[in-house]
Amino acid sequence: MTFLDIVVIGLGGFVGAILRYLLSQRLNGNNPFGTLLVNLSGSLLIGIIFGFGLPKLWMMFLVSGFAGALTTFSTLQKEVIEQWRTGKKKQAVTYAFVTYVVGIALAILGFTMSR
Repeated sequence: MTFLDIVVIGLGGFVGAILRYLLSQRLNGNNPFGTLLVNLSGSLLIGIIFGFGLPKLWMMFLVSGFAGALTTFSTLQKEVIEQWRTGKKKQAVTYAFVTYVVGIALAILGFTMSR
């Protein structure tokens, strides 16, 4: 990995992290709709980008940097555990199921659409 690779990933991550923060601040309330939105849109975006077969630096910027910082599966885990611990077990299972199943489906859809 070169210094340029690190800079490109960092720039993509900077943009993705700020967008995630803004969406989470705006959409997360009693339910984590912001987290769900960034994870699902990031899954679709990764599928689309892989389907296009972009050059290495664009892949690093968009996938490793931007989409990597946009999506937040660690926050998902925290929110599922919080829902479970507060007695919202059905909501926790639904949230995890929708995120993973729909996320994988969107990644496949994005990949298929962009080929």
